[in-house]
Amino acid sequence: MFDRIRRVIRRGPVAVGATTLAVLLAGCAKQAPDKQQNALRPDGPAAHKILQLTTPFFWLAVVIGIGVVGATIVLAIKFRERPGEERNPKQIHGHSALEISWTIIPALILAVMGVFTVSTIFDLSKEPKGANVVHINVTGKQWWWEYDYTDASGTKLQFTTANEMHIPVNTPVFLRITAADVIHSFWVPNLAGKKDAVPGRTDYLTIQGSKIGEFAGTCAEYCGLSHANMHLKVFVQTRADYDAWVATQKTTPPKLASYVKDQTGPVAGYACTSCHAFAGSGAGSAATRGPNLSHLGDRTTFAGGTYDLTLDNLTKWIYDAPSRKPMEQGPDPKNPRVGMPNFSKLGMTESQARDIATSLLCDTASNPSKFTGLTCP
Repeated sequence: MFDRIRRVIRRGPVAVGATTLAVLLAGCAKQAPDKQQNALRPDGPAAHKILQLTTPFFWLAVVIGIGVVGATIVLAIKFRERPGEERNPKQIHGHSALEISWTIIPALILAVMGVFTVSTIFDLSKEPKGANVVHINVTGKQWWWEYDYTDASGTKLQFTTANEMHIPVNTPVFLRITAADVIHSFWVPNLAGKKDAVPGRTDYLTIQGSKIGEFAGTCAEYCGLSHANMHLKVFVQTRADYDAWVATQKTTPPKLASYVKDQTGPVAGYACTSCHAFAGSGAGSAATRGPNLSHLGDRTTFAGGTYDLTLDNLTKWIYDAPSRKPMEQGPDPKNPRVGMPNFSKLGMTESQARDIATSLLCDTASNPSKFTGLTCP
């Protein structure tokens, strides 16, 4: 038995080393450009300030860490007890100079770090002013993000969209962040720090993009089964492109208006409007449980940024969403606790699901021809 224990002990360092190497190699895996999140490559003023704060703190921690570990190794080797030698180390209890030094020096270091940290926090928390500021109410839901573009007061709704946020370049964007169910956390590392979304409370965050591009974000607070599938994107655009996008979002595609008013169209009979909204702005634009679908076809992803928006992906999602993303279904297939019903168990055929997906993309996309295999009536 003792031999077995000794073998396990000898193999321990090998196992630890192999595990560490596996973790390091996993961290080096290549990500798709639209999935990359990197706080070390800031593309906005807020992210720059955060990096400028953390960089000197990181190197200070490195110096202290090397000093402590190095001193520990040197002292352990230099003053180790040799075979046949019996001695006690020299006692320094009551050495006032040493005790004051190792108390005051760390306190001073932390105090200096605290001053710069608090200063940065207050700087980042300032509400931007001016006519060009974009105001967005952000609501975290299981497991997607809802964006209400509003006026400066945050109360007058202009239009609603989901998961993909568009902002003009070099323009401050003031976010009012909350949650509808559990705690979430809004985080786009390249543009700003993270901010929790808490039910019943509103927190504030200013983001700004310094260059045109697409930036990935995520929910940074565990929020249930599909926490890992709660992504988001921020598209930083030229002012002209952004204004054109806003103008599109404020319109309601003609066919979608009848979905709400008359419960007609391919979605009729499946109670889609009980969870989703099909109006671009004004009354009826707020979705209850699912995202606003008014301009679904102009997005690049769906299902909380989990899937690329294609005809095939959307068809599979409509037919059996729970198999594509973990959801809290519960005993009643018609009324899931969180998420979409499994319509494949409610009489829907794959052909019907494809018809619905086709109609949604044809009726909500500014350019339906971008979708491979899509034939609009």
